[in-house]
Amino acid sequence: MRTRLHRLVVAGLAVASTLLPVAVGSATTGQSAAGSGLGADFLWGVAASGFQSEGHAPDSNWTRYIENNPDWDRFEDSVDFRSKYPNDIALAAGLGAKVFRIGIEWARLQPTADTWDESGFAFYESVVDAIISAGMHPMLTLDHWTYPAWALEQGGWRNAGMVDQWLANARLVVDRFASRNPVWVTINEPVAYIMHEVRQNDTDPGQMLDRVAQAHNSIYDYIHQVQPDALVTSNVGYVAGAEAEVNGPLMDRIGDKLDFIGVDYYFGYEPPKSAVSQPDGSLPPAAGMWELPVRPEGIYYALQHYSHRFPGKPLWIIENGMPTEDGKPRADGYTRSQHLRDTVYWLQRAKADGINIVGYNYWSITDNYEWGSYTPRFGLYTVDVRNDPALTRRPTEAVDTYRQIIAASGVPRGYSPIRALSDCGLVDPPASCEYPLAIP
Repeated sequence: MRTRLHRLVVAGLAVASTLLPVAVGSATTGQSAAGSGLGADFLWGVAASGFQSEGHAPDSNWTRYIENNPDWDRFEDSVDFRSKYPNDIALAAGLGAKVFRIGIEWARLQPTADTWDESGFAFYESVVDAIISAGMHPMLTLDHWTYPAWALEQGGWRNAGMVDQWLANARLVVDRFASRNPVWVTINEPVAYIMHEVRQNDTDPGQMLDRVAQAHNSIYDYIHQVQPDALVTSNVGYVAGAEAEVNGPLMDRIGDKLDFIGVDYYFGYEPPKSAVSQPDGSLPPAAGMWELPVRPEGIYYALQHYSHRFPGKPLWIIENGMPTEDGKPRADGYTRSQHLRDTVYWLQRAKADGINIVGYNYWSITDNYEWGSYTPRFGLYTVDVRNDPALTRRPTEAVDTYRQIIAASGVPRGYSPIRALSDCGLVDPPASCEYPLAIP
């Protein structure tokens, strides 16, 4: 699968370059072609992170942050992916998924500054081997916002030595797993990561941005030394209406060292009614996530934005999904299945308009700990952490939907989105008004 994956993503550059004028010039030319699917080689996947799902958490910055915020949900053992990973991997394989994304917890590998835990490496080897045995490709995230408590005690990203400490761990991980030919995500949503550290650890945002970029650029080079044909990215959390301002400075620093552009897309531009927007454009606390505006056509503009910024570069949706409040029906009546179908429709429109999209990961395979709360539910399989000691995985209606989409490589020709187009000023201005969409 390594050769095929690398060929698909890298060789797509030349093809996409020939189509780029269509992508730049119009947002409507793909209307009739949107039902033609995303192709047999499209990389359908699911995603999870280490801390959010594994449980049995080692002492880390985030176990400390939870202790410092008594109004947050206690972590307990999250959804216990650490024990239940064979089942969760089998569930993903049963969808027909080709990619399974996980995180590698630094705190599990290096419990103290002077010691490494072989059992931590062995655990992740078991997980990665299970993914491969199930016929899927592993996507490994080196940093999904967590690091060991001993590093926090030294200041975390305020510490000038943090980059070297981070790299020492990351190189060991690369050495251990490169032979399994994973796709690499170096640092998950760096700007959102920075804002958590600003709030919880009084970190200077500009300083951390420089250090995170240094860490990414250094490990990118190292990965390619050890695994020459590797595919490496750092995924951005897309902020509609402010992407250039929020993630632009990061991309200025790391854009030359991205084999593909990884994009996480969730919400439209309109601020939530009952949660306070952050002045930097980042998401509000998890407590109101299900009230944020869901505008599936916005994913088209996220892809368009990066097709303009990095012409021809392969694009991969690393995370996308829709939250509900404790699994209850949404107030707007929009279901997970409807959102998934509508989103895939817009991916097909983007491809038909010449945008080089090569993959899509659903966030997430199960519900998990959303950075302080179990209330937001994103899982294809729902898990009632508060009330079900067995942590049973219960399929949502979107399980069958995603299985059908993967089997058909998209939604059928003639599909019309359930969610009507929003006012362009509420999707991703100014692009959404400069390139207005239409539904046939």
